[in-house]
Amino acid sequence: MTTDTSTILTSDAGGLGRIELNRPKLINALSLDMVAGIDDALRGWYDDDGVAFVLVTGRGDRGLCAGGDIKAVYTDIVDGSDENARFWNREYRMNAAIAEYPKPYVVVMNGITMGGGVGISAHGSHRIVTDSTKVGMPETGIGLFPDVGGTYLLARAPGELGTHLALTGTAVGPGAAIALGLADHYVPEDDIADLITDLESGGDLETVIARYTAEPPENELAEAAAWIDDCYRGDDAEAIVAALAAHVSPEANAAAELILTKAPTSVKVTLATLRSAATKTLPEVLEQDYRIAVEMTGRPDLKEGIRAQVIDKDRNPQWSPATLAAVDAATVAGILTAEQTEKVFS
Repeated sequence: MTTDTSTILTSDAGGLGRIELNRPKLINALSLDMVAGIDDALRGWYDDDGVAFVLVTGRGDRGLCAGGDIKAVYTDIVDGSDENARFWNREYRMNAAIAEYPKPYVVVMNGITMGGGVGISAHGSHRIVTDSTKVGMPETGIGLFPDVGGTYLLARAPGELGTHLALTGTAVGPGAAIALGLADHYVPEDDIADLITDLESGGDLETVIARYTAEPPENELAEAAAWIDDCYRGDDAEAIVAALAAHVSPEANAAAELILTKAPTSVKVTLATLRSAATKTLPEVLEQDYRIAVEMTGRPDLKEGIRAQVIDKDRNPQWSPATLAAVDAATVAGILTAEQTEKVFS
């Protein structure tokens, strides 16, 4: 059976449940109908003996998924609707369903796989990266934070590599994605089509994936791990930036400068959320993500960040407050503990 909702295509045949994201011009940016469709498909196959595993891919050659549709987020903020809250609530439930899925969940993380794209991929059981893969959580650059359970994943990366990615929004390639625990297998780009064909033909999942898996490219963060671990320790964002700025490595200095271009409130909220995520379950993190996302929607930085990046494209956001020092601990604590009447898991 095949279902076409235009933005996603789903089908099930030969033991395979197939989900294709179908907004290639927008790098498959997620909308509410897309996350609802994915969630519904997964739940429909949950007890279906005719579906042995799920395969998720994105149409187009630019990437699996660029994240949420932030132009739609901007429009909803301007309109003052509750659509963003509805989107995040359904998206986070979908993220949890992926992580807890009782059947193998295979996803091809080609090209741009960022933000919400990480949420539909990195919580899966069989995560495949390829030559073009770029994985990242760039939310501090638009006045948000690494949601979709991103801090849960990054808090469990080796050393302080996850902290570096979370605060800077840096995207990494296939080698680093595997080293950080965000992916499992590397398959060369030229072999992806044959891999999918073999999976569709009903071949044994583990055998097929093993047939195409190759030695991954070098982890581009391997040499930087030493200064990253040195500089990103602790819970004080200003101290982290100071350590990076004072380090002998030019890469560390550049990281300090990069963090200072991000929304200060987002940087501090991200660091606090990342540290708390280390001791939480994924559902607990996603529930916290929902509280934070709804709370930050009502603050000026998210609207301003999206305006600067994709509406006016001047790349010159005016953050409020404008500096890390101006964001006090009480503000961060208030954002993390803000209560919402709606729950993700109830």
